[in-house]
Amino acid sequence: MSNNFLAEKDAQFVWHPFDIFRNSSNLLVERTLGNKIYTKDGRILTDMVSSWWVNLHGHNHPHIVHAIQKQAEKLSHVIFSGFSHEPAITLAERLIGILPGKMDKIFFSDNGSTAVEVGLKMALQYWFNIGRHKTKILAFEGAYHGDTFGAMSLAGPEPFNKPFQHHLFEVVYLPFPDEQNFEVIEHILFKEFETGEVAALVYEPMIQGVGGMRLFNKTLQEKILEKCRLNEVLLVADEVMTGFGRTGKLFASEFFKVKPDIICLSKGITGGFLPLGATSATKNIYEVFNCSDKRKIFLHGHSYTGNALSCAAANASLDLLLTEDCKQRIESISKTQSQFLRKLEGNKRLEWFVSLGTILTMSQIPEKSKGYFDSKSEKAYQYFLERNLLLRPLGNALYLSPPYCTEISELIEAQNVVLEYLEK
Repeated sequence: MSNNFLAEKDAQFVWHPFDIFRNSSNLLVERTLGNKIYTKDGRILTDMVSSWWVNLHGHNHPHIVHAIQKQAEKLSHVIFSGFSHEPAITLAERLIGILPGKMDKIFFSDNGSTAVEVGLKMALQYWFNIGRHKTKILAFEGAYHGDTFGAMSLAGPEPFNKPFQHHLFEVVYLPFPDEQNFEVIEHILFKEFETGEVAALVYEPMIQGVGGMRLFNKTLQEKILEKCRLNEVLLVADEVMTGFGRTGKLFASEFFKVKPDIICLSKGITGGFLPLGATSATKNIYEVFNCSDKRKIFLHGHSYTGNALSCAAANASLDLLLTEDCKQRIESISKTQSQFLRKLEGNKRLEWFVSLGTILTMSQIPEKSKGYFDSKSEKAYQYFLERNLLLRPLGNALYLSPPYCTEISELIEAQNVVLEYLEK
C-alpha cells in the first residue's frame, strides 16, 4: 500500500494516544532495527526516547526475536488461573532474584498502569484483611502513574485527568520535596499519620516520569520513606519507567536504604517487544492473602495475565540486560549524559538540567501556558524530526533516554542537535 493511502486510512480509522501534535500526520513505519526507525517514505530516524522508554537493547534484537518465535511454536497463551507455565515461573524467579528488598511473589498483569493498580489494591486489601481501617493513600504532586482510574487518582487532576476529577478517589498529595518546603511536608505527614488511616505511599523513586522528568532530592525522598516506614505506611514503588537499568542501577529503589513493600514494573521488562506488567510483593504482604478465607484472597486478574510470549521476551531481555557488555554500555551512556551537562551551563533558555544514569533531562523556561501543553513542545518535536531524531518533549521538558545499544557517537550527535535547538 502506498504511503499516502495508508496515511489517509490512519487518519480515517485510528485514534492515537496523546494526540497533541496535530500539525502533522503520523509517520508510517516500515521496519525497525537497533535504535533506528525506518519510515515508509524512506527516512531513517534515531530513537532517542526508547519508544516511550520501553526499548532496552534495540528494536528487533535477534535474541528476543528468536525467543518469541521458539515460544510461539509450542505455547502462545493459556489461562493463568489454575494453570501455569515455564516462561512465567522462570521470569518470576529471576525477578525475585534481582529486585531490591525482600520480594517474595510476582503478580503479572498487562502494562504499567495495571501494575500500579495491582500494587494499590494489594496495599489497601492488606490492611482490610488484617482488620485495620487504613484507607488513605499518599502520592507526590506532579506524579504520573498511568491512565486507569486508580493510577489517575494518584496524579491529581492536571494536566491529564481534569475531565474525570469527580470520579477519582481522594489522595493526600505531598509537594515535590525541596529544602524550602520540607517542613510543610513534615507537617502534612505528621497530621496524616496521627489519624492512623494512611495505608500506603505510592512513589516514583529518584525521578518523576511523564510528570516532567524532575529529579528528586535523594536525601529528602529517603526521609519521607523512613517516616512512612516508621508509621506503618506501606511503600509502593512505581518502577515502571525507572526499572531495568534506566537510572544506572537495575532498579532506582537501590539508591535508598529503605526498600519498598511492593514494586510495580513494566515498560522495559520485555525489552520493548510485548506488553507485560508485573507487581512484586514481600512475604509479609503475600501471607495476608494466603489463607483459607476466600473473602481475603486477591480477586484480581487479566485475560492475558502471564502471557507466555511476553514472559519469553522478558526472559530473553534479562539474558541481555544482565551481561557485562550491557552493564558497560549503560555506564558509558550514563557518563556521556553526565558530561553533556557542562555544555548546558549558562543556557538562558533552561530552568534546570540534570542527568540520572542513562536519562538526560532539562526544562525550558515556559511560556505563559506553562505545563504539558506549552507550545514549545510541538515546535521542539518537529525540529528534531526534521533532523531525523525521535525526541518527544513532555511540555517544557526535553529529555534523552536512548536504548542501551546506542553508540556513544550517536548519542553525542543527538546531544549536539539539542544544543543547536537551544541556541537557535
